[in-house]
Amino acid sequence: MKGQDLKPHIGIFGRRNVGKSLFINALTGSDVAIVSEMAGTTTDPVRKSMEIFGIGPVVLIDTAGIDDVGMLGEKRTAKTLEVIKQIDCAILLISNNIFGEFEEALMKRFNEWNLPSLIVYNKSDEEPLKLPMNAVEFSALTRKNLDGVLDALKKTIPATAYHQPSLLKGIIRRGDVVMLITPIDSEAPDGRMILPQVMAIRDVLDQDAVNIVIKETEAAEFLHSTGIKPALVLTDSQAFGFVSKIIPLEVPLSSFSVAFARMRGPFDDYLRGTQHIAELKDGDKVLMLESCTHQVSCEDIGRHKLPKWLTAFTQKKLEFEIAAGLTEMKYPIREYALVIQCGGCMITRRQVLGRLSDALKAGVPVSNYGMTIAYLNGIFDRAVSPFLP
Repeated sequence: MKGQDLKPHIGIFGRRNVGKSLFINALTGSDVAIVSEMAGTTTDPVRKSMEIFGIGPVVLIDTAGIDDVGMLGEKRTAKTLEVIKQIDCAILLISNNIFGEFEEALMKRFNEWNLPSLIVYNKSDEEPLKLPMNAVEFSALTRKNLDGVLDALKKTIPATAYHQPSLLKGIIRRGDVVMLITPIDSEAPDGRMILPQVMAIRDVLDQDAVNIVIKETEAAEFLHSTGIKPALVLTDSQAFGFVSKIIPLEVPLSSFSVAFARMRGPFDDYLRGTQHIAELKDGDKVLMLESCTHQVSCEDIGRHKLPKWLTAFTQKKLEFEIAAGLTEMKYPIREYALVIQCGGCMITRRQVLGRLSDALKAGVPVSNYGMTIAYLNGIFDRAVSPFLP
């Protein structure tokens, strides 16, 4: 996944050959989706970035027909339903005045996920809507009433999908000094900073507070020589062990990942789930959920460091699995003793909750990279305290 995942995601649903691909082409004003008279042309969900005036950048997802048949069709339908967990708004496309069991099942899924949705009737001029329902009439072929569809979409998509919540609002105040400790190691990109650090810097500025950005090796000397007492210190979670020893106990300390756990994830579930680390047993399976794809190195946090640290802490023989991006899991979710989600800086809150939903429904404990590392370093209470009510 790339930075586009921070944009609101809009899923296009409907039966085969209802005109979903043509509808997307009409919205984007270009032929970005394959259009064919043959049913089932779209197989896996297809994503396309675009700009909608009044909303901004979005990602449209073209899905396979919900009425697909056969063994392969069942797999395509399953992938279509999985999209519901990843989007901020759904458009259900219907035609020929048909609204039956497939559409009813989709609307039921949308309601179960509290997903804002819009019904669009794809019609010809000779085929007006006769069904007793609230739907926007539109011709994907001639693009008639495109403005009506866009206006309805603006009213349907939740504002929270494109207005990112604040990372530190309510935590810091105007004039506060915030120290951001940003280690520069092999995982740090050349010549720039990672997204959580950049977002934290901007958020501090938005709160009219003061940024001090510094490497972990310089922090102790800076505090000693200046006498400055920060209102909050945020560090990379991997530096918790070192940083917690040099930051005075009276100074609130946490990490970028823990801050994202509060903003993007099920924070209360993380609080409870992290405690289950102490209960892991030999043979337990631990699922590491990453939400972006990147080049793997020996210092990779999810694939190497966390498994090593968890094994050393628990002294148990654990089995680790990495699921990055939309990778399917190796085992049924109930077989995992713990699920650990990354910070989620590259995806929306709804997508984080969607990735964790099956685990939460199954009663599997969930945690977050930063909160797990804090627990392993014996500073869990300290790391989460700045974000507790």
